[in-house]
Amino acid sequence: MDLSQIEWRSNLDKDNKSVIIDVRTSEEHLEGHIQNSILIDITKTEAFIEKLNSLDKSVSYYVYCRSGQRSAKACYLMEQLGIKRIFNLVGGILEWKGELVN
Repeated sequence: MDLSQIEWRSNLDKDNKSVIIDVRTSEEHLEGHIQNSILIDITKTEAFIEKLNSLDKSVSYYVYCRSGQRSAKACYLMEQLGIKRIFNLVGGILEWKGELVN
């Protein structure tokens, strides 16, 4: 499900069983990322799918990338693998108004 910055942050703050996933490259992640996010690089397709298959399907996933395109693709793939609660950050990190960590 695509969520605006405000909706994404609001849902995340209320969700006590959630994981934030950054699907950008490791270089992009090092430039700055949302605190407590885990990196699963979507450009490394085989490793990406392998990691998705190991995710806990009972947890909510908040997914982002640079602009929202790669994360939308990641959300689609996650849904195909049976993950039900997936939230895409519309506009990605480019429009993120919160704090970033390095």
